Amino acid sequence: METVIDHKKGLKALSPTLVLLGVFFVAAVVAGDFYVVPVSLAFVVASVYAIIILRGNTLEEKITLFSKGAADPNILYMVWIFVLAGIFAASAKSIGAVDATVSLSLKIVPPAFLPAGIFLATCFISMAIGTSVGTIVALTPVVTGLSAQIGTDTAWMVAIVVGGAFFGDNLSFISDTTIAATRTQGCDMRDKFLTNLRIVLPAAIITLLIYALPHIQTESVETALDVRWWLAVPYLLVIVLALCGMRVLTVLPVGIAACWIMGIAAGSDILSLLVASSDGVRSMCELILVTLMAGGLMNIIRILGGFEYIIAILTRKVSEQRGAEGVIALMAVLTNICTANNTVAIITTGGIAKEISQKYGVSPRRSASILDTASCFIQGLLPYGAQLLMASSLAAISSVEILRYLYYPFFTGAMLVLSILFSGKNHLKLK
Repeated sequence: METVIDHKKGLKALSPTLVLLGVFFVAAVVAGDFYVVPVSLAFVVASVYAIIILRGNTLEEKITLFSKGAADPNILYMVWIFVLAGIFAASAKSIGAVDATVSLSLKIVPPAFLPAGIFLATCFISMAIGTSVGTIVALTPVVTGLSAQIGTDTAWMVAIVVGGAFFGDNLSFISDTTIAATRTQGCDMRDKFLTNLRIVLPAAIITLLIYALPHIQTESVETALDVRWWLAVPYLLVIVLALCGMRVLTVLPVGIAACWIMGIAAGSDILSLLVASSDGVRSMCELILVTLMAGGLMNIIRILGGFEYIIAILTRKVSEQRGAEGVIALMAVLTNICTANNTVAIITTGGIAKEISQKYGVSPRRSASILDTASCFIQGLLPYGAQLLMASSLAAISSVEILRYLYYPFFTGAMLVLSILFSGKNHLKLK
């Protein structure tokens, strides 16, 4: 017997997301510039709307439900990272660590090869440390300084880091998305990695070839900069510790301490370091607000039945393996758009994805790979996602400005679609 779907209730449940996107784009059209629209404004309007349409509760109860979503441990974990990342980035900049790292990079790598080199380095680092946010925190200030020195577009350089960060986030054995995908689908991490690599490696190679093209005129670049290279130690320390497996919440305080020690040794006074740290926290205020409101909004949408509606709609017409894979990918994408969190999207849709996989003969490694790739692909293209907001905050540019240069996520999405379209019964052998 076919399940009866209440479209009116389902569309109402998803309407806060439509309001969010609508406010953002309408405000951008009215302003005539996508780069000046604050994402926080769209979230405030959508959150107020979501609270209004939630029936059967007092205003105090609605606020409590919204607050429970905002206070989710995953959300607050990200807030801690944002605060510490802001302090680290501002402290490093105040002592001259950015200039020192830029000088060191230009001395080692010819400017014409920097884009490809940065992409490869970012892919390696993000895969080793398992976090796109941590990679973006460590490298965005460096490429921002590099772009100013070599005279190229800051948004383009930052997009290289964001793209490479998602490569590692998608493949790393210690990534939250990998752990969530393999646990919910019941497969081995190595099997998921090998299956995943077939989808994303072509996207990475195409992206690398684009970055290898001669974008930068090396004649106009000065590589002999008179700075103290040892001030680059805080950045190098953060990268090395992260590569050694230390968690980002431990790495960042160590990096901050290194900034203070190096700064005092270089002649900075404690008051200037305190001011820089304060400025770093303030620079993250909008990002923190958006993250908290996204968590609250997600909880209201869940209570209204938005996630159940998406799953019910997508699974109605599934009749074969290819269709099942498409549904799994689409569920991850739509849920990620609602939650702006790829790990949460995988956890939310993992159970139903496993049921669909078992029913239609999709191997666990294949369903885990699709879930992870689909969520990382769309997360990399959300202007209100944590990664793009973090990168834009650190580079002092709009997240939408970065979006147009995100080659790797676009190619990853294309490779995923092709993989599903040309999938066959060969996946059954891998069960």
